[in-house]
Amino acid sequence: MREALREARCAEDEDEVPVGAVVVAGGRVVARAHNQTERLHDVTAHAEMLAFTAASEAVGGKYLADCTLYVTVEPCPMCAGAAGWTQLGRIVYGAADPKRGMHLLSGPVLHPRTDVTGGVLAGECQALMSSFFKKKRR
Repeated sequence: MREALREARCAEDEDEVPVGAVVVAGGRVVARAHNQTERLHDVTAHAEMLAFTAASEAVGGKYLADCTLYVTVEPCPMCAGAAGWTQLGRIVYGAADPKRGMHLLSGPVLHPRTDVTGGVLAGECQALMSSFFKKKRR
């Protein structure tokens, strides 16, 4: 999660919503990304989506069943859907997203074998988001 937080800080430095993601396979980081929706003028350029693309390239296939996604904020429904399509093995997230997180979905979106753990370094992840949006509201 510390690596994902580093990515989130990169996003913040670029005036992007500070969400960072890393994908780990076999004990090593195979992909890292942060939000780039402003830079790329692309609403789908979430940290998770960019990390999935890079991880698929790194592992040589579209399925990430043996991978873990570490992301600073609970994935949104779009990213959860993409995680389902990749058959991602595990998701570990920091801060919950009560307004737009995947918990809002009523049906199964993730692969049935995907393990989810939330709340890892949640305080630090949430503080980064709160600070970013507080600055934006000034």
